[in-house]
Amino acid sequence: MATLLTLFKPTVIHTVILNLLILHPLATTSSSIHELLRSRGLPAGLFPKNGVESYELDENDQLQVYLESPCVAKFETRVFFDSIVRANLSYGGLTGVEGLSQEELFLWLPVKDIIVSDPSSGIILIDIGLALKKLSLSLFEEPPICNPQDVLMEKNLARRSSSWKFEK
Repeated sequence: MATLLTLFKPTVIHTVILNLLILHPLATTSSSIHELLRSRGLPAGLFPKNGVESYELDENDQLQVYLESPCVAKFETRVFFDSIVRANLSYGGLTGVEGLSQEELFLWLPVKDIIVSDPSSGIILIDIGLALKKLSLSLFEEPPICNPQDVLMEKNLARRSSSWKFEK
């Protein structure tokens, strides 16, 4: 007569499946980063519409977002996304952000935290170290298009060169 232990004896396949579930419990490709942000009380437009390859969220709520390549998007000002953006994800916040910078007065400053403490206020707080910016949540409702860094540099150079005048 088979005992309970022999009926449920783990096989190699069971062990592999169990290890995958334990090692990667929240790594996902089934839902988008935008859906994840909404489910955590954040606007979907914090990450670009294009260029996001995947993301991982571990058991400690450490979020890693993988982009195809570094790129620049426009909200109120320009924002630079590195190829990997990391942050601690909590309800209403991304804290300890790495890989995200915002242009302020011709300087690129690292974004440290993004907080929505009261969604009904319509305000999102962006901590750029030197200042705490209060922006309208409506700026982040829709994910922006992110242009590769070199495309923006070419556009800026073309715009500048069209205004140059050469004397003969």
